Amino acid sequence: MSDKNKIVVDLIAAARPNFMKVAPLYHALKDEDWCQLRLVHTGQHYDPNMSQAFFDDLGLPKPDRHLGVGSGSHAEQTAGVMVAYEQACIEARPDWVVVVGDVNSTIACALVAKKLHIKVAHLEAGLRSRDRAMPEEINRILTDSIADLLWTPSSDGDDNLQAEGVAAERIEL
Repeated sequence: MSDKNKIVVDLIAAARPNFMKVAPLYHALKDEDWCQLRLVHTGQHYDPNMSQAFFDDLGLPKPDRHLGVGSGSHAEQTAGVMVAYEQACIEARPDWVVVVGDVNSTIACALVAKKLHIKVAHLEAGLRSRDRAMPEEINRILTDSIADLLWTPSSDGDDNLQAEGVAAERIEL
């Protein structure tokens, strides 16, 4: 299949735990004819010395795009990722965006994609702490509310999403 006929999928990761979750998906899809994967590192948690060794350990290539957003307040990080990722999507539009977990980059990239009418999948959807004082809980709830496809890690995640009124056809265990 020619590259122009492939579905372009951006895999978004910001922190080391995100890359650990993205790696199995990357390896499962990298040789598929129907998709073209692009690994995007937002830079939310970035240490150049640790990152390359970490990519090597996980068998991941160097990211296709590095957004270069570092640390800062929740608003600074979220806004910085949104501005940088919007530009990336305008330059090379994906068909799907896969976000992971509950960091600021998760909600930032999901919002950008939805506003640009790009489909969003959330890996590790449906997890809840029930503590809305946690910034991560807000990120989880908001990301799940706008994602087109919700990949849950457990039946608890399915139950949480269904209790929130999410249609069953959007949920995959």
